[in-house]
Amino acid sequence: MKKFVNDPANFVAEMLEGVALANPEMLRYVPEYNLIYRADRPNPDKVSVVQGSGSGHEPAHIMAVGPGMLDAAAPGNVFSAPPVDYCYECIKRLASPKGVLVLINNYQGDRMNWDMAIEMAQAEGINVKSFIIDDDVAVQDSTHTVGRRGVAGNFFVIKACGAAAERGASLDELLRIAQKVNSQVRTMGVALTSCTPPAKGKPIFEIGDDEIEVGVGIHGEPGRRRDKLKPADAIVDELFDAVFNDLPFKSGDRVAVMINGLGGTPISELYVLYRRAAQRCKEKGLTIVRNYVGEYCTSLEMAGASLTLLRLDSELEDLLAAPAEVAVRIF
Repeated sequence: MKKFVNDPANFVAEMLEGVALANPEMLRYVPEYNLIYRADRPNPDKVSVVQGSGSGHEPAHIMAVGPGMLDAAAPGNVFSAPPVDYCYECIKRLASPKGVLVLINNYQGDRMNWDMAIEMAQAEGINVKSFIIDDDVAVQDSTHTVGRRGVAGNFFVIKACGAAAERGASLDELLRIAQKVNSQVRTMGVALTSCTPPAKGKPIFEIGDDEIEVGVGIHGEPGRRRDKLKPADAIVDELFDAVFNDLPFKSGDRVAVMINGLGGTPISELYVLYRRAAQRCKEKGLTIVRNYVGEYCTSLEMAGASLTLLRLDSELEDLLAAPAEVAVRIF
């Protein structure tokens, strides 16, 4: 294993500290609970939107904290759900009279721990509700999950809810928006390599140099099947067809397209994938209104990518276009 790491046990804490130190005016950091939150939150006039899952998926979720996005994130260790006390402290510290919305990706540990924390907070009179995100079409009859996983489409839920919360939307209105986005977004990914959690010190699964995992999960969960490496266009075609047919999308739809890198894929290769995705959208009569190419929800240094389609209407287009600021800046 070759990584920039000191003690693997301190990897997440040191990463969080680095994010906080790089954004001293925008963010606050509570080391005891892995909590990153906006310096100007909670705001008594706005619902707080929070999330927390395992680390290792950066920029999800801690680097999505900022104006127009999340108000706080409380991650666990690499690929591990945040403990109940982290979740509870996140809710408690971000509690607003207008309420707290917890966005939960559909994994058993995340759901269990956030659900317990929400019950504890509600018992104290905190107005908090949750929403489950499950955009991954790769999951069919899996015994490894509690249903479809929440993956890169999560970012569209964050963006829409964050924008609406910034405008003063109520908690029930944010739940409606989250449901709307989740019902219209679909994702599927493919892995070319495995990845190595710092504390584990070796790849979480083995894959041949000439193989790909089609439909892989972002923690290395098995996909739909193991296959031989194919040309980029053929890989995109399979991902696109699975995503397009699942909703299903139809000619005339206005869409947002995301090509998300899983951590070890050069941006040049992601644009090769986007090229084919754009061609397929045109063939199917889809109008691309917004595109997102880069790393949004990764799996450490895994080489691979996912394709996400979101069907838009005027409300969602407006929310996606709203201003936002996060910890990761490109200039």
